[in-house]
Amino acid sequence: IQKKILKSIKNNINNSSFIGGFDLEKFQKEFSKYLKVKYCIGTANGTDALEISLKALELKKDSEVIVPANTWISTAEAVLNNGLKVKFVDVDHTHNICIKDLKKKINNNTKAIMIVHLYGNPANIPEIIKLCKKNNIKIIEDCAQSHGAEFKGRKVSTFGDLGTFSFFPSKNLGCYGDGGCIVTNNKKYFLKCKKIANHGGLKKNSHETLGRNSRLDNLQAGILRIKLRKLDSWINLRNKQAEIYTNSLSKIRSLSFVKKLKNTKSSFHLFVIKTQQRDKLREFLK
Repeated sequence: IQKKILKSIKNNINNSSFIGGFDLEKFQKEFSKYLKVKYCIGTANGTDALEISLKALELKKDSEVIVPANTWISTAEAVLNNGLKVKFVDVDHTHNICIKDLKKKINNNTKAIMIVHLYGNPANIPEIIKLCKKNNIKIIEDCAQSHGAEFKGRKVSTFGDLGTFSFFPSKNLGCYGDGGCIVTNNKKYFLKCKKIANHGGLKKNSHETLGRNSRLDNLQAGILRIKLRKLDSWINLRNKQAEIYTNSLSKIRSLSFVKKLKNTKSSFHLFVIKTQQRDKLREFLK
């Protein structure tokens, strides 16, 4: 796809189409269609997507947000940068939120849960949703590693109130720099996020609320449009490769793997192994 990508970059440079533009509009529509979600807003990166999504929920100061203890720092960072309290919950054999521990951690001050589908492996969404409905808790899905992952044939990011993505170059769907997006089926949250990401307004020189400057640029959107067409075939290939690794490495007794839930499809952003001899193995691999 190199030729297509270089052609896209050249076209946008020739047209001076850097901020906003045709490719950004098209990518937001195409990614929404791919996920089967109503709205998509491009952001500067995945961390911004998390912070803006949380801000859009308008939670009271010092509200608690539950975050899995095993995640990338951005998940917890987004909570603290919004003046909210992080409440860590343990992870289970899937390396995602442990339902048993989640039940213990939920209290009257819990206002939101950030589900992280770590390594591209979907978390136990139905059980989390059940608990959230019962306790009137909002859900943000952090899908920074799980582009195209599925639960019962439905793409992750479409179950919660809001879903966020990172398009960092190493992701399954990555651009040639930083990039991210927010997705939602809720029009109110969509407009709120759009305002926050655009200096607090929907139109130029119109600032209704306190916002920031966070946008996915047109050059990156053009690259992502080309890569998006390949994403499903890449994920299928990763699943085949993961099967080969699992079958071959399972002969080594001292290794174990991340477990998957039934009816899930991992995007296998990472293939993770566990061993009691971690330091030894790390030295050997070096």
